[in-house]
Amino acid sequence: MAFDPSDGNRYVTDGGLETDLIYHYGLDLPGFASFPLLEDGSGREHLTAYYDGYAAIADRVGSGLLLEAPTWRANPDWGATLGYDAAALDRINRTAIEFLQHLRPRWTGIDQVVLSGAIGPRGDGYIAGERPETAEAARYHRPQLEAFAAAGADLAHAMTMTTPAEAAGIVHAAHEVGLPVAISFTVETDGRLPDGTTLGAALTEVAAAGQVAYFGVNCAHPDHIAQGLLDAPATQVITALRPNASRLSHAELDAAEALDEGDLADLRATLDEIRPHLPGLRIVGGCCGTDARHVAALWHV
Repeated sequence: MAFDPSDGNRYVTDGGLETDLIYHYGLDLPGFASFPLLEDGSGREHLTAYYDGYAAIADRVGSGLLLEAPTWRANPDWGATLGYDAAALDRINRTAIEFLQHLRPRWTGIDQVVLSGAIGPRGDGYIAGERPETAEAARYHRPQLEAFAAAGADLAHAMTMTTPAEAAGIVHAAHEVGLPVAISFTVETDGRLPDGTTLGAALTEVAAAGQVAYFGVNCAHPDHIAQGLLDAPATQVITALRPNASRLSHAELDAAEALDEGDLADLRATLDEIRPHLPGLRIVGGCCGTDARHVAALWHV
């Protein structure tokens, strides 16, 4: 279905796919990549069970459902580490959308099921690295966007963006292929992007690059996100939040040897504290360390 960013509907979205699969499903995900699970029946069964959990929440709260394809790592740099060349990446990105389309009829009790192609940063989602040129970022991410568009995705969603330039490049490329695109930045404990840009400045820069279906923040605890809301642009345009359950910094999470699932009550309470500052918030899910339990808590069910 087409996603209308102005329809005012609420959407449950999913949680920390990779951490959930590793720590709760007991799966090995080399490169922190979940897309290879699409290659066999067992992997698809695990993914189906994962998505079913969020569909159940949407059904309970009477909201729409917005699901991300397991493609956050399905780009050239990360794909190459797993033996996927350009042709194989095109195939698996299309397959990911087709897989979700196959699942959509399972959730007959939900009126609106939106299927999104997830895009991750070229580098590490916790480290900004070198600032990419916007034009180069557009060239780099365009093949994945083309695959999503060809497979019939409703939109694409670039998550855990660490620099506004890379996000702007993705917006340019999405417009070139005719696919709506959403952008979610991640922030450090001070509310700034990993490259030091304030959240408000990043949102303003990317909005100038072209139309964005919605803006969000992911992979940070609500208390960290709150620091970024001191910029007025952030409070006005953010539509989606996918917080981490953990209060740890990105560096601490990278070094952690065990999953920090946080505290459900604390996660819910701290997100509720910032809801009044985000009048457009209507898409809520989770990120690293979260699963369906956390997302249900955020929806108060």
